[in-house]
Amino acid sequence: MMLESMVGLLLDGMITSIEIFLLTLLFSLPLGLLISFGRMSSFGPLRWLMKVYISIMRGTPLMLQLIVVFFGPYYIFGMTLSPDYRFIAVIIAFSINYAAYFAEIYRGGIEAIPKGQYEAAQVLGYNKFQTFFIIILPQVFRIILPSVTNEVITLVKDTSLSFVIAVPEMFTVAKQIAAADASIAALLVAGIFYYVFNVIVAFVMARLESRYNYLA
Repeated sequence: MMLESMVGLLLDGMITSIEIFLLTLLFSLPLGLLISFGRMSSFGPLRWLMKVYISIMRGTPLMLQLIVVFFGPYYIFGMTLSPDYRFIAVIIAFSINYAAYFAEIYRGGIEAIPKGQYEAAQVLGYNKFQTFFIIILPQVFRIILPSVTNEVITLVKDTSLSFVIAVPEMFTVAKQIAAADASIAALLVAGIFYYVFNVIVAFVMARLESRYNYLA
């Protein structure tokens, strides 16, 4: 394969990997916060439901979840889905999976905040909404950033699992080129991409940690 053609295909795959990464974070971070609220709810059935959800998402392979989300609508409901659903299925599966992990991270951070913080906010006249989003949540972010960083770095590598339902992200494209050319050059390029991507992510998260430590 010509070098220009290989680079073009790899760039397309790289863009797809970045899209999966960014969209997963966009949906899973707020969803994880909502799930953590349910997990800590005083309403027993909701708390139990969220606990079961988290257990299933963390206890089964992401690869299996991708397959279920993609093939489930057809085999369970007989729905005919558009070709675009392949990419949508990846985002759904990744988002609900990572939301479960983020939910437990949020829960740990929220429960680490001393009860006195809530009492002080009440004395100052804050309502529950203001107390959480103005006083508690910034402190939670500072506590959970190292754990979130680990999950985000894992997400970069997990984007390669999209090959299970034939979404042409970076690793899938690299494997196809390697098979066609009988060469591992494309796989080495993919490895470099994942490494550089993770270095950038780790740098950004480290800067965020430094900022929150400074503000603390």
